[in-house]
Amino acid sequence: MKHPLIKPDTVEQRLYQLNLAGKALEGSSLVVLPTGLGKTIIALFVIASRLQRFGGKALILSPTKPLVDQHAAFFKKVMALPEEEILAFTGSIAPAEREKLWAQGKLIVSTPQVIENDLLTKRISLEDVSHITFDEAHRAVGNYAYTFIAEKYFESAKNPHILGITASPGSSDEKIAEVCQALHVENVAVKTEKDRDVRPYVQEKEIEWLQVQLPPEMAEIRSYLEKILDDRLRIIKDLGFSAGSGKYISKKDLLLLQKQLQGEIRVGGDPAIFSAMSVVAEMMKVNHAVEMVETQGLETLRKYLEKLDSEASSKSASKAAKRLMDDLYMRKALYRVKECDVEHPKLELARKIVSEQLKKNPDSRVIVFTNYRDTAEIVANALSGFSGIIPIRFVGQGSRNKNKGLTQKQQAEILDKFRAGEYNVLVATSVAEEGLDIPATDMVLFYEPIPSEIRSIQRKGRTGRQQKGRVIVLVTKGTRDEAYYWSSKNKEKRMLKSMHGLETALTPKVSKKSAALSDFENLPCTPDPQLKTEKIEIEIEKEEEDEEGDGFENRTDLYSEKSSHPETGVNGDGKKSGNEQADINAKERQKTLVDFGTASEDNASESLRIVIDHRETKSGVAKTLDRLGMGLSFAVLEVGDYVVSDRLAVERKRTDDFTSSLIDGKRNLFAQLSDLARVYEKPVLIIEGEDLFTSRQINPNAIYGTLVSIAIDFGVSILHSRDEEETASILKILAKREQTENKREINPHGKKSASTLSEQQEYLISSISNIGPKAARNLLLHFGSVKAVLQADTEELKKVKLIGPKTAARIKEVLESPYKG
Repeated sequence: MKHPLIKPDTVEQRLYQLNLAGKALEGSSLVVLPTGLGKTIIALFVIASRLQRFGGKALILSPTKPLVDQHAAFFKKVMALPEEEILAFTGSIAPAEREKLWAQGKLIVSTPQVIENDLLTKRISLEDVSHITFDEAHRAVGNYAYTFIAEKYFESAKNPHILGITASPGSSDEKIAEVCQALHVENVAVKTEKDRDVRPYVQEKEIEWLQVQLPPEMAEIRSYLEKILDDRLRIIKDLGFSAGSGKYISKKDLLLLQKQLQGEIRVGGDPAIFSAMSVVAEMMKVNHAVEMVETQGLETLRKYLEKLDSEASSKSASKAAKRLMDDLYMRKALYRVKECDVEHPKLELARKIVSEQLKKNPDSRVIVFTNYRDTAEIVANALSGFSGIIPIRFVGQGSRNKNKGLTQKQQAEILDKFRAGEYNVLVATSVAEEGLDIPATDMVLFYEPIPSEIRSIQRKGRTGRQQKGRVIVLVTKGTRDEAYYWSSKNKEKRMLKSMHGLETALTPKVSKKSAALSDFENLPCTPDPQLKTEKIEIEIEKEEEDEEGDGFENRTDLYSEKSSHPETGVNGDGKKSGNEQADINAKERQKTLVDFGTASEDNASESLRIVIDHRETKSGVAKTLDRLGMGLSFAVLEVGDYVVSDRLAVERKRTDDFTSSLIDGKRNLFAQLSDLARVYEKPVLIIEGEDLFTSRQINPNAIYGTLVSIAIDFGVSILHSRDEEETASILKILAKREQTENKREINPHGKKSASTLSEQQEYLISSISNIGPKAARNLLLHFGSVKAVLQADTEELKKVKLIGPKTAARIKEVLESPYKG
């Protein structure tokens, strides 16, 4: 492929890639192509063409730092641009430095969160960006950064053009339509491994599923847990509710029931609803435990049950947690788990499969996928004892309890060593599912099936990239494993059907007079000095509209208010809408309260400003305020989350944060509100969400009491919002009232109150697990100092009110156990 912006002899010419790139250049597009078939090459062709024609910058967005580094290295290798103009942006680069680099960059590869933050803080502008590639485009749903960036891009860019690339956009028409709408997609192009022009480049991929039988000891433990589920199910039915109708009560069934109960609580206050909510909370914990024993093994289950037992014995435990762990069958299950040393048969089978693979081919690379971190650690340890197997655990960044995550730098180092052969088995959670290019991986082992078709496709795509690959799925017979396996398989089929229908629906009614990329199909791979890249560009000549329509074009009504059925093409009035253009712009979506506010008050909004605490950039509130035309400034605020004027500041709490602060004495809600009321004349608390009385099992009277105390004792006004968008609308109204009507200036001020000596002493003692603020005060009053508390023995500790044998033992364990790092 000859092009001034592509280095000669660096890219193999494939006709299907040229064809897809040509389609993508016709307008903002979504390209769906199986993993390993060169989606990045298609992006390269499109980027080169757009930069050649329009100049400016091109932006590539990818969800993780390893992917960003991978793409940046590829484009530096193949693009004929100075190396200093191809840049990789991640959160590790300081914002001020990114602002300087943005000015000099021609091609920027970045995580979306970095670009989102830089847009909100006005460090960068997308005005001169002539193309954006959204890698793993199926993420462009909900509040993910892709949706905000695409919206800002089409608002500000002179020549906007988007390419979304993915192997798996989703199985439902609604999900696919949401992605297309978010990315302003005009064209959809789909290729499968069965297409004639793709087949020569597809490596054979052998997919098999192997069944194991649940051992009797584990079946016994499962039976105890199922007895608890059956008992709670009877209670739910006696209270007048039902949870699912299939063989298994799934997490989805329980979540739907929980949502139903939350809706009924808002309508009325029947005590039976609160009882049912508490029982559902128990069922969700037990249901998870059943999944653990069926699909993971006893070690993973033991860790989970011990965590539940620890939570139930803490001072802040809910009634549901205590009731569950006091259940006879739960005690039996916990006892049997602790005494039983039988491992899940999957573990032995995984050892055998990996060992045989590496004996047969010592240069193999194997990825073992597990759903849970605990299982990843268990599998990695189990494999490490075998000759020829060098495993490494590969997980995300977050750390939970004693399970430490990996930094992005550590992830990148592990992947480099895996590619180089220092490790030959990667035992990974979902963090390794998307996009990682490890060509030598010739086997992927699913430790358990997953119901998500997107994740299943991504996992399978890690093998069979440049050589024959194997995919093996381990399934425990007669368990949720089987249900998950068939669920993802059926969803994959539905996804393919949906994508082909949408591809037909969004085929533009234009003819291409000049040569598109696909016109170069018959050219040899050697560079042709006579080839002019301008030919890639497209001249458009409209055809006459087809009066009758083609039977598929009505599927574009997925984006209109009167949506047509995805299969029949019949709209809400029962009539065909064949006269509507097939290229309805996906930007036209149903109006929301925020849209009306934007349309009606644009001029007024320009003068309104809000100062936002820098930690709030991760919420959707700041993005919505930006959409509403507000002037945003970000700062480190010691008091409040949003400052609206010199006298009015707002603290925002989600319902789960609010209720958790009532249970967890270490949370500082009242200290925050005390500072807010001390510093600002008009303090406001916004409680966001619709599950205030159901997010935790707390007596409603306790919540009402807290709200009364906040309003009366602290003098803080309480406002409620349903979601982040509504919070933003409230903030705009407050800003308008203060700044326009009352002519108030914005003046962030105030510092947190310094903790008194007594508060610091109480904090030190209450930082020990299971010690609440009351117990900490009792200990200090009894012993007189922090030093005396720490030196007391177990018997002395038990004499203090609220300190029982378990808590005393825990205090001594924390103080005296060797530190292991």
